[in-house]
Amino acid sequence: MQLDEYFKRGKVYVWKELFVICKSRHTHPKAFANIVDKDEITVIIDENYLHDLDVIDVQKGWKIFTLDIVFPMDVCGVTAKIASALAQKGISIMPLAAFSRDHFLIRNKDVQEAKRVFESLGLSL
Repeated sequence: MQLDEYFKRGKVYVWKELFVICKSRHTHPKAFANIVDKDEITVIIDENYLHDLDVIDVQKGWKIFTLDIVFPMDVCGVTAKIASALAQKGISIMPLAAFSRDHFLIRNKDVQEAKRVFESLGLSL
């Protein structure tokens, strides 16, 4: 199946919570995601839990858009297509791929325009 066909059948949901993206000294069990690499720990978490973190740096005001589509592992171009369409509107993203879902962190100020972009790609909200 072509990528456009997945998009026409797919949905996007926008999480109601506002999230922060933190460079932290520790992971957090209530995080949406903890990303640990050799240089740092990144925690993406509901802003209501920010006070529970030992943060080094923080970026506030992010919403999560989740593609409610299960893509086979060999489907190419999902992030590229979405990132390109959003970039044309001046919207920056932080993409995350889970095992069977793709997520895009988008600044809260850009939510309405981002929704229009996702709809223009054939995705329903």
